[in-house]
Amino acid sequence: MKVAIVILNWNGKALLEKFLPDVLENVPDYAQVYVIDNASSDDSVRFIASKFSSVTIIQNGDNYGFAKGYNEGLRRINADYFVLLNSDVQVTRNWIEPVIALMQSDDEIAACQPKILNYNVRNEFEYAGGGGGFIDKWGYPFCRGRIFNSFEQDIGQYNDVRKIFWASGACLFIRSAVYNEAGGLDEDFFAHMEEIDLCWRIRNLGYTVMFCPDSVVYHIGAGTLAKMNPQKTFYNFRNNLVMICKNNAPGFLGIKLLLRGILDGLAGIKFFFSGDFSHCIAVIRAHFSFYTMIGKTLKKRKFIQNKIKHYATGSVYRGSIVWAYFVKGKRKFSDLNRNLFY
Repeated sequence: MKVAIVILNWNGKALLEKFLPDVLENVPDYAQVYVIDNASSDDSVRFIASKFSSVTIIQNGDNYGFAKGYNEGLRRINADYFVLLNSDVQVTRNWIEPVIALMQSDDEIAACQPKILNYNVRNEFEYAGGGGGFIDKWGYPFCRGRIFNSFEQDIGQYNDVRKIFWASGACLFIRSAVYNEAGGLDEDFFAHMEEIDLCWRIRNLGYTVMFCPDSVVYHIGAGTLAKMNPQKTFYNFRNNLVMICKNNAPGFLGIKLLLRGILDGLAGIKFFFSGDFSHCIAVIRAHFSFYTMIGKTLKKRKFIQNKIKHYATGSVYRGSIVWAYFVKGKRKFSDLNRNLFY
């Protein structure tokens, strides 16, 4: 068994200097650490080569973003499991072993994530993944421990091994064979939500995605784009629409996209009246961009639908997380009606 811990880097020398030593200190014998460099203009590559000789460096020819950057690099790595690890993640002792043991116990488990906590607020769940990812019936993602911008403290309430809808790309364990079977990350996404799209596809292939609380990591977040960067808003809204169009079960797709347009429009109005004009424009840009990609996206949908073994339905919230959060004031995962999950 071979495990490849793979960090994607772009001008991230400071983060590598801070977090790579912890990764190397907590690597079992069966794991190898790789850094895929997206044509950094700082001296990241020279720094790694001079300070960490055990790390294998793979250099991409350009800044391909998160999705293509990983796809290009992973093609050159031979391993049974890939661990996609953000450069701004602090790992802890024994963070790999329990996840691999869980995945080894069941061949249907294709992907898994650890508990992801906030590096700066150590007892709080982090935005990107928390205690495992879910979506609602309209395709809006959320996590146990984090709904929109409300974060729960970790008091052990999600210390259960369980199936989830998506695992965070901040620390994503995935079988290499399934990664390749599913076609890897969608390179048209560039960045943001590509791991949700990938998890949706592998679940439609009949595999399972899991959460493993016995592994804990700490994530800074917004290492490349700040949380309130309009470009991040653009990618999140556009990529979410592409993801729904590609993976959603047949029937009422047009109606779902129409209603999503209305909901996203309300989000844009909220940004406008909050004075966040650049984010309002980002939502509008996202929809225009999505519709310019619709032909290509529908071709992908046809290809994906032909490979589907069964449609992913588990870990989906049948209600609207937007309604639950903004209208009914439900700020915690435990506040949601459990009868609305299937």
